[in-house]
Amino acid sequence: MRTAGKLLLATALALPPTLGWGAGANARPVLMEHACVIDGTGAAAQADASILIDNGRIMAVGPHVDAPRDARRIDMTGRTVLPGLISDHSHVGQVSGTTNGARNYTRANILAALRQYERYGVLTVTALGLNRSPLFDELRREQHAGRNPGADLFGVDQGIGAPDGVPPQKRFNLAADEVFRPTTPDEARTAVNRMADEGTDLIKLWVDDFRNGVPGAKPLPKMTPEIYRAAITQAHLRGKRVAAHIHDLSDARALVQAGVDILAHGVRDMPVDTGLIEDMEQRGTWYIATLDLDEANYIFAEHPEWLDDPFLSVGLDPALRAQFADPKWRAQVLAAPLTAASHKALAMNMRNLLTLYRAGIHVGFGTDSGAMPTRIPGFAEHRELYLSVAAGLTPLQAISLATGNAAALLHLPDRGTIAPGLRADLLVVEGRPDHDIGDIHHIAQVWQRGVMADGPLVHGG
Repeated sequence: MRTAGKLLLATALALPPTLGWGAGANARPVLMEHACVIDGTGAAAQADASILIDNGRIMAVGPHVDAPRDARRIDMTGRTVLPGLISDHSHVGQVSGTTNGARNYTRANILAALRQYERYGVLTVTALGLNRSPLFDELRREQHAGRNPGADLFGVDQGIGAPDGVPPQKRFNLAADEVFRPTTPDEARTAVNRMADEGTDLIKLWVDDFRNGVPGAKPLPKMTPEIYRAAITQAHLRGKRVAAHIHDLSDARALVQAGVDILAHGVRDMPVDTGLIEDMEQRGTWYIATLDLDEANYIFAEHPEWLDDPFLSVGLDPALRAQFADPKWRAQVLAAPLTAASHKALAMNMRNLLTLYRAGIHVGFGTDSGAMPTRIPGFAEHRELYLSVAAGLTPLQAISLATGNAAALLHLPDRGTIAPGLRADLLVVEGRPDHDIGDIHHIAQVWQRGVMADGPLVHGG
């Protein structure tokens, strides 16, 4: 599927208006005039169009829009309006500064990250695992209701990994209650039931040995087929879809054949083959490349001059900025075997993304941002857009992955495109990002639930 299809307008119109943070029932309608509009469906941009917003929703869009007499009119000449970006694969509460660990899983830290996503124009975030109940469930409900500023929040409560395997508990300083690690099919089914009872949006599996393409690296224990098959079957019985962390082609093949719904990372060891493509097409499997994941392992060591770019620097914690500025840290990263492996993995990932996209496979959008300190919330999503274009997609196609397609993966018919009845979650940028993806860095405004976000936004130099 190259672009998200038309969303169900009747469904969107049936949804109640969203009035939350910064919104008010008596707010005036807003008419954005003379904008270039990228609607998120993959259609060509509309020049000199208008968008009418009222009560948190888009009421009309097109070249000629009638507005109420009391509408606030905003001239968007020279600007492009597109749907707010959506991440299908991120994490929250895992990092603070340069540290990982359960100690970072706090309300304040998570809300700060969601606010940072918003500043970068990422207005819906899916936290794929490593979440702790009941805090995650409470915050998810609050963000859905618009009670706090920041991105809306969906995701997986804990997730299922292998005992002593991925995600590595000691290396990531994880608490015991952040991941289920079943040793039998019955334990896997119990874990799925626990998450389903908590209201998880998806089920997450980690099926990988964590060698990450590094020659001679010691593999971690990998989840066995009997475990992940039991988890997938039980998830489907509970009406939940399953997203799987993978790295290698062999695991992607096996999981698709076992019925997994989403490959939550790109295949990075080998070119995808006809067999995988045919299986994914037949089963409707979704694919999230997470190109930025491997690039983030080395890119800040290679580009210390980026610290002078406000588009990055305003999203950096002071401790992380100090690390990036440290010549010793940069030298260690550049010499690490993981850096060479990550370069190769990214190149393969980009090749496979283009192959699968051209084959018509359902492709979503995500970065694994927030899982490690160098995967910077918001900035990572903009790098993903750049890398998707570098892989061979057009800017418009890359934007469609991050908007309409990303919403379709999440089964969210109320966002991701600009159409009457949908949420007024909008990103306004200077220039034409459908011509030059770099223009998406020039953020002028962010609108969530029909209200322009306050506070500092991110603007590229």
